[in-house]
Order: sequence, then C-alpha cells, then structure tokens
Amino acid sequence: MYLVKDISGAIGLMVVALVLLGTWPVVLAVLERRGRQPQHTFLDFSVTNFLAAVLIALTFGQIGPDTPATPNFLTQLTHFQNNWPSVLFATAGGVTLSLGTLATQYGWAFVGLSVTEVMASSLKVVIGTTLNYFLDGRINKAEILFPGVGCFLIAAILGSLVHSSNAADNQEKLAKSLANYSKNTRNSTYEDLTEQFLEKEGPKDLEEAKVDAPEDTHKLENVEAGTAEFLVHLEEKRSIKVLGSHTLLGLGIVVFAGVFYALFTPAFNLATNDQWHTLPAGVPHLVVYTAFFYFSLACFAVSVGLNVWFLYRPMVGVPRSTVAAYLRDGEGRWLALLAGLVCGLGNAFTFMAGQAADSVQALPLVSTFWGVVLFGEYRRSSRRTYTLLASMLLMFAVAMVVLMASSNHRRPPL
Repeated sequence: MYLVKDISGAIGLMVVALVLLGTWPVVLAVLERRGRQPQHTFLDFSVTNFLAAVLIALTFGQIGPDTPATPNFLTQLTHFQNNWPSVLFATAGGVTLSLGTLATQYGWAFVGLSVTEVMASSLKVVIGTTLNYFLDGRINKAEILFPGVGCFLIAAILGSLVHSSNAADNQEKLAKSLANYSKNTRNSTYEDLTEQFLEKEGPKDLEEAKVDAPEDTHKLENVEAGTAEFLVHLEEKRSIKVLGSHTLLGLGIVVFAGVFYALFTPAFNLATNDQWHTLPAGVPHLVVYTAFFYFSLACFAVSVGLNVWFLYRPMVGVPRSTVAAYLRDGEGRWLALLAGLVCGLGNAFTFMAGQAADSVQALPLVSTFWGVVLFGEYRRSSRRTYTLLASMLLMFAVAMVVLMASSNHRRPPL
C-alpha cells in the first residue's frame, strides 16, 4: 500500500483535501436552494462517496509490497475473522459521520453555510480532540492543546449568536417590507407569503405553505441578496422551508451534527491504532485504506437507509416523495454525484495525510468564502451581526493555529 512518509507529501494532500472538503457542501446547498429535495440529493451523494472509497482502496491501497506488518487492502479484507473488533470501530465511525453529514444538509438551510460549518467543526474539535488526547496517551501538550479547544468552543458559541442575530435581522426586514409593500401595491400574494414567514410557529408542511401565485405577480428574479424580497423569493424556490422557524430548531440540528461529527474521529483512531488492545496478538492493525473502506461502507448503508425512510417520512416540512420519484428526478443529479466523489476523495486524502490533517479543520473558512460570495449570506445584515460574524471567524482561525501548534509539540506517550 502507499504510505505518505514525507512532510511535503502530507501537506500536499492536506491542501487538496482542504479545498475538496470546503467545496462539496456548497454544491449540495446550491441544489437545495434550487428546489431539489434533500433526500434525492443525499442518495446520489452517498453512492459516489462510497465509490470514491472503493477507488482509493483498490489503487493506493494496493500499491507497493504486501508485508505482514502493512498488508495491502485486498489481503487485509480477507482476514475479517482476525480484525473484526477494529472493523466494528471503523463502521461505528461511518455511522456517526453519516448522521452528522445528514444533519448538516438541513443545518445549511436553517442556519446558513458559514455558521453551520464553523459550529459543527468547532464542536467536532472540542469533543473529538479531547477524546483523542486521552486515547493517544496525552502526547499533545495540554497547555497548548486545550486553550485551542477553548477557542473552538468560543467560536461555536459565537456561531449561535450570529444565527440568532441574523434571524432577528431577517424578521425585521420582512416586517418593514410587508408594511411598505402592502401600503404601495396591495399585492395579496406577497402579503400572504410574508405574513406566513413572520409567524414563528407557522405551518412547516410545504403543501400548507404553498401559494398559487399568478403569472403577473411581482417578479423577484433580479432582487439584491439580503433584501426581504430576496428572502421571500428564495423561500419559494428552496426545498427546505426555513423562514418563520424557531431559532432553536436550526441550532439544535447543528449541535446534533457537531456531536456526531466529533465521534467519528475517535472511532477511526481506535480502528487503526487499537489503543484498547482488542486485536489478538500478532494481528496487524487495520491499514488506513481498509479502515476507510469499512468506514465508508457503513456511512453508505446508513445514508441510503435513512434517506429512503425520509422519502416517505420527511422531516421539517420537506415534501413526501417515493423511490420512483427519486429515480425520475434527474435534475441536478450529476452535481450531487460530483459532490459525493469530491467529499469521498477529500476524506481519503485527510486520513492519508495523517497528522497534517489537523490543518484541514480550516475547511469552514473555505465554505464561508463560498457562502458569502456565492449565496450572499449576511448581505445587508446589521452591524451587530457583522461584528459577531467577524469575531466567530477570527476565533476559529486562532483556534485552528493553536491546534496545529499543539500537534508540532508532542510528548512521548505516558
């Protein structure tokens, strides 16, 4: 199998993984904002995400000599009876990652791409890094590591404040727009839509919220991002209806995602390093390619199972669908398939890069760039929201630097 032994190779993989993992969320968010149902998108995404793991395992996992200490992928795959405890840890990691990724797909809609990625990644580091610190024998210097973890926790708290502030801004925009628009035009369709979005506990079922607007109603195709008209227009098109929802709903989804994201790294760590000594004597640890294959297989199985269920039992007001409707829905399919491939390759390169992968925590900064530039997130928001957003990103950047510094100052295991 191919092993990354030099720091330049690890850094190269890390940079590629950073771009890939920071970009694929944008693709899924674009499809949701265009109206494609999240269940359809995630099913397509899951297929190529798993195929990426198979591709990596059959190529990089088969390169080089096949030794007893470092067996190739196919060799180790046939010895399940010897290493099944590590396989269980790898599959557990796949289950938790699948749940976390599924939750973020809804979090992007309710909380926004920027805040969702920062909050979820921060919680992932706070919980996952703490668990790995003890699993790895406390080799990172605690006096450097845990101040960084504290900065990530502050970034997550600031993210929740950004979301609350932005939600208040949106409510204010809609209230002012309703007053001005109804006074000047008396367009009942626009009034009905805006009043509905202003109701905090309004109906979340898409069929109940649908308004049959006539052809000659107010056109909003070219409205400026951040305006009330833009918010209403986006709400009409998107598949997950978010305006009028309670602030805590979005934050709860993101916290759920962050917690499950956090659990997958310790599980993968146990699968490849066997710190709990569950393998029989003489049995080699799972190589990264075998662990990643089982990890991705579990992620694929859970993702497909849950999203087929959500076709018939959808969440948060998303329309009900069927397997037949999914198979007929070809619009945007190639983008969802591409996103799955990009995510799978990004995860593989992260694990191959080893310790340099700590730097990949910077991926929310890439997603934030796309969210602000492409989606116009936080455009025309209040000064309070801008201040909180800048503080969140600054704290996240500081935390990331401290985390990488702790990886460069390691103590021998206790």
